[in-house]
Amino acid sequence: MKTRLETRARSRALQALYAWDLRPGADLLKIANTVWDDLGVAPGERSFASLIIRELAKHGKEIDAMLVQVTENWRLERLGVIERCVLRLAAAEFHQEVTPPRVVIQEGVRLAERYGSEQSARFVNGVLDALARRMGRL
Repeated sequence: MKTRLETRARSRALQALYAWDLRPGADLLKIANTVWDDLGVAPGERSFASLIIRELAKHGKEIDAMLVQVTENWRLERLGVIERCVLRLAAAEFHQEVTPPRVVIQEGVRLAERYGSEQSARFVNGVLDALARRMGRL
């Protein structure tokens, strides 16, 4: 079964976010373009991924503040890099209000499971569900 373009693009956005997260203070858009150039990311994937990355570049502080509200016992900087990046990616999609919330949650859980662990996936699921509810999206 061929993976959907949007699913592949979310993986590309996650790769860029991961690289950016490891370089505090770096420019997210520059990092994303460098990562995607190095990987030879297809134009369709790059286009969709860049929508998410641009949303984070523009509204990152606001998105992080929303995440802090629903990760009550966890500071963002204490989360694993994969979990933090998946949460940011999904929160940016919620913020755009284009993709149905259930799809965003499902895709976030898949990314956490693929690049993290089953435990990461459960954590991401709970946080994204709480965030979607807090935002009035569920």
